[in-house]
Amino acid sequence: MRAFERLLRYARVDTTSDETTGVTPSTPGQLDLAAQLADELRSLSFEGVRVSDDGFVYGVLPATPGLEALPCLGLIAHMDTAPDISGKDVRPQIVENYDGGEVVLAGSGDVLSPAQFPTLASLKGKTLITTDGTTLLGADDKAGVAEILTACEEIVRSGMPHCRLAVSFTPDEEIGEGIEHFDVEGFGAAFAYTVDGGDLGELGYENFNACGACFDVQGMSVHPGSSKDTMINASLVAMEINAMLPAGETPRDTEDREGFFHLTDMQGDVEKARLRYIVREHDAAHFEVRKQQLRHIEKILNHRYGVGTVKLTIKEQYRNMAEMIRPHFHLVENARSAMRAAGMEPRDVPVRGGTDGARLCYMGLPCPNLCTGGYAFHGRFEHIAVEDMDACTRMLVALVGLYSKD
Repeated sequence: MRAFERLLRYARVDTTSDETTGVTPSTPGQLDLAAQLADELRSLSFEGVRVSDDGFVYGVLPATPGLEALPCLGLIAHMDTAPDISGKDVRPQIVENYDGGEVVLAGSGDVLSPAQFPTLASLKGKTLITTDGTTLLGADDKAGVAEILTACEEIVRSGMPHCRLAVSFTPDEEIGEGIEHFDVEGFGAAFAYTVDGGDLGELGYENFNACGACFDVQGMSVHPGSSKDTMINASLVAMEINAMLPAGETPRDTEDREGFFHLTDMQGDVEKARLRYIVREHDAAHFEVRKQQLRHIEKILNHRYGVGTVKLTIKEQYRNMAEMIRPHFHLVENARSAMRAAGMEPRDVPVRGGTDGARLCYMGLPCPNLCTGGYAFHGRFEHIAVEDMDACTRMLVALVGLYSKD
């Protein structure tokens, strides 16, 4: 079975994650897909296959005779899809021999256009898989799941000599709440890769340092006719908070390793207001400066309006994996070699976000991120090419081969 065929099958299962449920996995569809994937691993001669109570799928393909002493290699992908847009009733469109032009998405009438997505030019002549315009596709990260299983099938079918191979499929990556339950010791790998990237050749071994920040503003409501020097309008104070942040350091205005403050939501009235931000920065020292900027705003406004007017809460989320990858740089070098073997030109891409691997690095499992070949994730214009999924499958087979040399 080819990787795209698996993707089409997995896309039928609604695995949209939901940060409001407070449980892991956050939605029952993830357990449905987990059971299906566990069955596939068993059919490929994986041993110790299990689905944990919190929705993680684990399995091990034993090393071929003579290679048992080699370190165990791990491959990881996540099952959930982003809550930004529905992952239910996904109806993929297949465009054979794509001509490089516009594609009408039949469900919505929207147009997938090279003017908006210039990377479509590189997919001309390939078989394109798109959404119908009403949902996301789910290639993030069901393409990664499909490519891992297809690579494992190829390894088993061909009789290729291989090291011990540990595979896991994880829940709730999209809401950043699953991986803390990952059983690193039980997984048993010395090092691993997440298969959760985008364009062909994309290799991620550094990412943002990240935190969430919440400003709660306590105002004082007084009749506007007699509120001189008394009223504190919480919504206006909230506006001051945002105005004190650098206007050009937002996601829209930054790229590559440039960090940002991103206002994700706001609410308020005269009496109370709340602003939520995510804060991102590749450089650890600059990241601390960003957090200090927020604390300084809290201090200034409490001095201006009174202690307790503004309360800042900062929640650490994840850290840059680069620090943990550098001592194991063979992971990067071998990934580059495997990509070239699969016909790709490797590109080191700083991840403008986080991956399960970033968290796993600080849990004792060095884990850079590999491409899946997908584009425009988390939206109705998501798309991927069949041939690019095949290339990613070849990359994984080549990678296992590199770690299976005695």
